[in-house]
Parts: sequence; C-alpha cells; structure tokens
Amino acid sequence: MKGLKKIALVTAIAAAPFAANADLKAMDDTMMGDITGQAGVTIELETQVSIGSFVYTDEGSFAVSGIQIGGSGLAGGAGTNLLDDLYIDIDVEADGDAFISVHSISGAPIDWGMTAANMSLVAADGSQSTTLVSNLAGHGNLAQLDIRVDTATDQLQLDVAFNVVDMDFDVEFLGVGIRDMAIMGGTFFEDGGTTFTGLFAVADVDVYKGAGLGASTATDVLRIDINDITMDMNIGAIEIGGTSIGSVALDNLTISNTKLAVYGH
Repeated sequence: MKGLKKIALVTAIAAAPFAANADLKAMDDTMMGDITGQAGVTIELETQVSIGSFVYTDEGSFAVSGIQIGGSGLAGGAGTNLLDDLYIDIDVEADGDAFISVHSISGAPIDWGMTAANMSLVAADGSQSTTLVSNLAGHGNLAQLDIRVDTATDQLQLDVAFNVVDMDFDVEFLGVGIRDMAIMGGTFFEDGGTTFTGLFAVADVDVYKGAGLGASTATDVLRIDINDITMDMNIGAIEIGGTSIGSVALDNLTISNTKLAVYGH
C-alpha cells in the first residue's frame, strides 16, 4: 500500500523516571490544603533505548536479542533515531484516580521505531534452539496514550490511538517473510487516511486483578479485558522461499468483548 509510505512521521513515545526533591519534610493539614488543586507534574523527554538481550526462563527460555527502541529513523522512517518531542502529564484527581497522558510538545503525532534482531526458543541445556522471528523492524505514530488508575474499580484503564506505517520481519521456523505490514485506523481504506479514524487504530483495554473465566477456579489472576480494538491492516507481500505469493488486506478488523485471565501453572 504505497499510500501508507506518504504519511509524515514526527515524534515518538516513551516514559522515564523523574527526580524527586531530596529535602523532604512532613506536611501538616494546612500545607496539604495549600497543595490541593495543583496542576500536577509534566515530564519532557527524549531518549533512545538499546537492550542487548531479554531472556524469559521457565524450564527452557524465550530470548530476544538486539532490541532498539527510539524514533522512526531506527527502522527507516522519516524521523530521527531519538524518541523525542514528547511530554507526559501526571495528575492525581480529586477522587484519588491517577491519570497519565502522553502528548507531543509540538502537537503532532509521536513517531516511534523499534528493531529486534532475533526471537528464539532455547532448550534448558542450550543444546537446541528455534528462531521464531528475526530481522524485525517497524515504525509508526502514536496519537493518544491515556492511562488511568481507577480507585473505584482498582483497574488500569488504557486508551490508545496508534498506527504502524511499515513493519518487516521473518518467521524463520516457517520460512515466511512479512513485508510492508501496516496497521491503520478502521476507516483507512474508505477515506484514504484523511481523518483521525482513518489514520489511527484505537484500543480500549482494562487491566486488573480478578478471577478466572467461566468454570475456572483460579483467583487473584491478571485479567486483561479488551473492550475494543479497531483497525485496518495491509501486508504488502508475504514471501515464501524469498518469493512473494501475494498481499493481504483486512478491512474494519474489530476485536471486542475479549477477556484474558493470566496466571502461572
């Protein structure tokens, strides 16, 4: 989809810790009253992250190597390699809810990029390994990231609007290559990406501690409720044996009423 290549990329998403005042003093009720109604904290950020390897070990291991996260330039986009031009607003509201909102300083969408050299499964003794995904490189834009910790429901609520302008990767153990994959808004094919809903896929997700699903007796599990994910997806080429066998387009893909319960066994 050549039209996807023409989308301008400007800024990128990340988060970082901020320094607290070292000279802390206890506050009485009068001082606390003076603080009520303050505007919160804003963090301006630019960064680039490189991780040599990430390894999750159960009996065997799942390993990811050569991870880079930054601006879209890392993956061939029009931006720089830096995750920059963004700020994060943090507020604690009157009802106790914590609200975090990520924006760009310039007001434009935030461009991001990431690469990963290799994702593999490794035997416990290291004698065998299977490469699942390699040569992953992708970039896109973030238009909205709102995070709320709701004290009434004890839920982490995520509202996200994003796109993937271009992503390539190889599924080595199947001999399949994915080229020019794009994820856009749910009306992209209809309006050519001229509206917000055409440019950006949306996701509305709640994360909390809860019970298992259906007849499950599990308790205190990690629950992930997907209220809505809406997008259009295009894969420019699916390669087998290095040769394209065609392209794929998914119009108005919606995932809703989806619940996951995650726990150890």
